[in-house]
Amino acid sequence: MSTSLLIANRQLHFGRGSLQQLPALLGADPLPTLLFCNPSLQRGPHWATLDEALSPLLIGREVVTHEASPQEIDAWVSRWRGQARRIVAIGGGSVLDAAKAVAALCEQPLPCFRYLEKIGDTRLNGSTLPVIAVPTTAGTGSEATQNAVITDQAQRQVKASLRHENMVPAMAFLDASLLDSAPAPILAHCGIDAFTHLLEAWLSRTATRLTRESALQGMRLFMRAWPALAQQDAAGDEAREAMLLASWLGGQALSSAGLGVIHGLAGEIGAIKTWHHGEVCGRLLLPFLSLLNDSEHPQHQARVIELGEALFPLQHTAPARHLRDWLQQQACHPFWASPPTLSEEECDWILARANSKNSWVVWDREQCYALLRAAWPAA
Repeated sequence: MSTSLLIANRQLHFGRGSLQQLPALLGADPLPTLLFCNPSLQRGPHWATLDEALSPLLIGREVVTHEASPQEIDAWVSRWRGQARRIVAIGGGSVLDAAKAVAALCEQPLPCFRYLEKIGDTRLNGSTLPVIAVPTTAGTGSEATQNAVITDQAQRQVKASLRHENMVPAMAFLDASLLDSAPAPILAHCGIDAFTHLLEAWLSRTATRLTRESALQGMRLFMRAWPALAQQDAAGDEAREAMLLASWLGGQALSSAGLGVIHGLAGEIGAIKTWHHGEVCGRLLLPFLSLLNDSEHPQHQARVIELGEALFPLQHTAPARHLRDWLQQQACHPFWASPPTLSEEECDWILARANSKNSWVVWDREQCYALLRAAWPAA
């Protein structure tokens, strides 16, 4: 008998304009509060409406411009340990992950790298400052996950997670109005990341009835959102709200069911390349769907058939390949076009470290190499 564990936000505020409730919620429970955000937030219209009410409630502000390194996390922890008692994070996945990492490590005695998966030697004890997460992109689902991704390209060349179930933010705001000004490439890159989370959680060998239902509902929302994602009209507004919810469901599903070979490769690529993670996943997803279409593994066949019947009830042949074609035909931005290059040496480095994660099969080196080469030509 399989059982499911759902780890979720204690409070979720969903709907356009919901972020405007944040100052009143902070004021009702006064704590020294630190803000993590991205540079664009402070230049945008949403900050203009929040600044006067929110800034007096903050003890400081940190701006995150990229995926944080262990050294940056340690510097923030050193600056704010013992002062901050709550963290608000408003931004994309990198902002939310940095805030979650700092919140946890402010309550731990050792530096960041000691707790990192892949290279660390110590488990987090579960103590963390409360985090309020406000995503401004719809892709990573970090507002619903129990991990924070940390990237060190300079010293250790590793992209890995801090992880504990208590790192799921206590509160999250899903306010789709924060996505309205995002350019089409960002919407597409983040959206295809959300879909990859949902699909890999759906296919996972550790998936359960609960995680599959969450993943399927997320993929249905994605299908509604994908064609109109960048439109500046009522249909676009509805699409971005649907994608934000799909991303949140993807975060929940991956936290419980795990991911697959796409992320097994993408994580290693992220250790040496500054490419957008969602774009990396999307470029790998397209050839993976062709590979999946030809898989003879019984669980793959059953999951793909079931998914095809749910998403394309009138299409009865080659559902994975049909999905690949639909994703490209309906995209608001051709994320697969004009790829950069990967050298043979970089491919070897990636393949030596990549794994299939929670896939039903262990994809071999030849198959993984084919995925890399289908996504990126040789240098």
